[in-house]
Parts: sequence; structure tokens; C-alpha cells
Amino acid sequence: MGIGGGVGAVMEGVCASVAVLDALGLEDAALASDAAVGADVDVLQRRYELRLERLEVVKRLEGQLAAVKARDVADAVQIQHALLAPNAPVQERTYAEMSAVEEIAGILAISSRAASALVDQSRRVCSLPPVIDALAAGAMSWQHARIVADETEGLTPAGAAGLVAHFFDPEAPSRARGATPGDLVPSRFRAKVRGWRERHHPESIEKRHAKGVADRRMEYTPDRDGMAWLSLYLPGDSASAIWNRTTATARGLQGPDEPRTLTQLRPDIAASLLLGAGTAGGETDANTAELGKVPTPRADVLVTIPVFALLGLTDEPAELDGYGPIPASMARTLVADGADSFYRVLVDPRDGAPLEIGRTRYRLTEAIKQWIRMRDRKCTFPGCSNHTPDNDIDHGTAWEHGGRTDVRNLAQLCPKHHRLKHNSHWTPDAATPNEPPGWTSPTGRHYTPEPPTPEPTHWAPGILAGSHAALPACFHGEDACVEDLPPWEPDDDTLIDLDDLPPDDPLWAEFLTQALSLAQPFALSP
Repeated sequence: MGIGGGVGAVMEGVCASVAVLDALGLEDAALASDAAVGADVDVLQRRYELRLERLEVVKRLEGQLAAVKARDVADAVQIQHALLAPNAPVQERTYAEMSAVEEIAGILAISSRAASALVDQSRRVCSLPPVIDALAAGAMSWQHARIVADETEGLTPAGAAGLVAHFFDPEAPSRARGATPGDLVPSRFRAKVRGWRERHHPESIEKRHAKGVADRRMEYTPDRDGMAWLSLYLPGDSASAIWNRTTATARGLQGPDEPRTLTQLRPDIAASLLLGAGTAGGETDANTAELGKVPTPRADVLVTIPVFALLGLTDEPAELDGYGPIPASMARTLVADGADSFYRVLVDPRDGAPLEIGRTRYRLTEAIKQWIRMRDRKCTFPGCSNHTPDNDIDHGTAWEHGGRTDVRNLAQLCPKHHRLKHNSHWTPDAATPNEPPGWTSPTGRHYTPEPPTPEPTHWAPGILAGSHAALPACFHGEDACVEDLPPWEPDDDTLIDLDDLPPDDPLWAEFLTQALSLAQPFALSP
């Protein structure tokens, strides 16, 4: 797109949004003055609904104006370069761009660093047509667009295009299911985008994690009123375990005689453990590790891991509940050394769907709870990101009203939204075995659920090119010399091409039974 291209269409959308705001304002003014208001109109209810409708239009308008701003920022720098001679030296072009950035900073009253970041983000957003188009239509906010700009950094052009197509192209073969990007709160959208990026990044998560581990640190920042911030940058499984442990301990301490909130209890417990004073309730910590040793964290969450990654045949990322993608090596360590509250979830290599939950020690009711945790991943209420260890399992239709204890009638809710559901007219949809429920608000607005979008997992390299232990005997003949066969063209007389097998072929059951039996050494003993 050339300089200034597309701005005219965006401005038409801006004018249309402003016109809608004007119309809603006139209606509100008429209701406030009791002019020609019918007897059947609930004035207060209608004025409440008008505020919500205006907020919807303002949200759309903010996205449209952000698109205008992004285009103008990117165009301003591009025009500044166009003013130079084609053969202008690099130094001259550098200072020309610096000058434009400083001009933008002055106009917007932001710092030079913020202006430079805005230029970079605007360029990247404008270079991704589906993203700038969604922003220009008011279908999402600048925060959403900036997330795409951030998470496509470091990807190849093909990788960036694949990420954008997954979330923005309705015709993409593996498009993200559920709510559209603009209907997700930014933190949820970032989690989904980051999850896709981790699976498709050109550099393996194992290598990137090794670099991150080398940069682990603790930071201390004094603040006002005699307070300070203490933050840790450490591996995700450890951070998740620390958060879950302090939350569980805080929940246990709450009661009629405990005045502290959950938010206050968490730092009190962490400080008490770090300073060696026992827990916040006075109980000593028998599991405190020796100085300099980091114990394997309690895996109080689900870890979803592809079968081949569990077997060590691939390095495909696993999924840590409440955190996101983690290296396969980290997941294998959690399986081997984690506490007995760990639940392993194996993933079918054909389509990425859940295959089995480790439940050798648990009753069926407990297995159902873990299945719902795996399906929902968080509180199912619109916009809530509260993760599973702190959530309740709620009946959509109450038990006393005929509701069944079944995955279709059960969903996760955080304590706050659990109470709201039972004291308001927010209504959940029926769930399905693989999708959480959507919700309908008291004013009739429907909020689409956020189901995961499973993908086929990575096949182990060469798994069709040799007699690997993970394959049952039916996949290769006794005298077959499969080492000499190209992996993309197996000999049909001696080797079965798994891509040619329909999903319901009984050979799949034999193969998966064999894979699961090989995975048992990684499972917890009863």
C-alpha cells in the first residue's frame, strides 16, 4: 500500500461511528427531558442500555482512530525518507528518521523512546493487511494490534503471515476457534498468540528457554510509603508452582478470624517462607530446601504433552496449565519428579486432541474435574483469566433444578464470578466435552467461549523410516529393510504410511496402546 493509502476509507468509518454517537446522544437527551416518551418505556433501563451501546461505538471508534494514527505515523517516517535524494548516505537517512521520531514525540507529548516504539509497531501493523484492516474496521483495539506486532517479531515473513492467517483469516484451514481477537481481553489474546508462536517459531523452545534460564534474576525496586517491589525472573514451572502454592496456602488460612484478603496473604506467605519464619499461619515448612538447591516444584496443574514429546522423540512444546507453552524437557521432568498432585494429559498425534488423563490414583469424579480443568484452562466467565487451581467447578443448571453432574453441565468459575452467577442474570450456555460454555449477559449480549485450537502434533523424525520401538510390529514386516526407503515414500508392502490411515482404522488403537504403554514409566506410581 502506498503513502496515505486506505486512510480515506478509515475516515468514512470514523464519520459513521460519530454519527451513531450523535443519534444515541439525542435519544438519551429526549429520555432525560421526558419528551414524547411512551408509557411502556422503562426510562432508566433504556438510559442504562444507551450507555452500553455508546460504549460499544466508542470502542469501535477508538480502534478506527488508532488505525488512522498508525498509518499517519508510518507514513510520516516514509515521507521523510522520500524527501531525501535516492543516493543519500546512511547517516543522512538515520538523522532524518530520528528527526521525524522526535517530531512525533513532541506532537503526541510522549518520550522519544515511546515514539520510536510507536513507529516500529505502526510499521509492522501496517505491513500486515489483515491486522490493519481489522483495526480500521474497529473490530479490535490498538492493544490487540500491538500484541500481533510484538509476537511476530523474530518470525520469518512466512511465519508472521501464518500467525496472522490463523487469527484473522476466516478461510484459513486451521483458523483459531471461538471468540474473535477483538472479543478477547488483550491478556487472553496475547496468551493465544504466544501459544501459536511457540509452536511455530523457527528456533525451538528448548534453545530459547536455555537462553532465558541463563538470564534468570531477582530485582528489588524501592517504592513510596515505605513499600518496595520484589520480582523474580525464573523458569515458568517454578514461577507457576510458587504462585499456586502461595494461593493454596492463602485459601487455607482464610476464615472468619482472618482479616487479610487473598491478595494480602500471598505476599505475607512468600515473605514468611523466604525469611525462614514458617508459613503465615505459624506452621514450619518441612520441605524448605537447602540453600543453593532448587527443589522440583509441585506441579499442582495439568501438563498437556504430546505422546512423542513425552517419549523424548520430539522437542514439541508441552502446555503448563496457568502458564502456557513449556519445553518438552521441562514437562518430562515434571512427570518424573513432580508431586502427587500432578496430572499428565497425553495428546493424540493425529489431531492434537486430548488422549488420556493420568488417573491411576483417582476416582471417576476426580478425573471429571481434571478433564474440565483441561478443557476450560481458566474461569469461563467472559474476560476472566483466573487460572484453574483457584477455581470452582460449577453446575450450569443447578443440581436441585435437575442439572446433571456431567462435563456438559460443568464449568470452571473463579470464586468472584461463581458468586455473581448465583446472584445475577448472567447465564452460561451448555458446554460440550471439548468446549467451555459461552455466556449471555443480563442485557442479552452473547459472549463466545474460548476453546483451545488443537493442532496435529509433530511426528518423530524418521518414525516411518526404521523399526522404532514406538511402533508395533504390524507397522513393518519381519524381513523389511526400511532403512533404505525414503521417508516420504514408504514401501506399501512392508510399511504402513500413517498418513494414509483413516482416523477410525483399528490399527490406530493398536499404535496408541503401544505408545501409551511406553509412556507409563513417565507416569506417577500409585
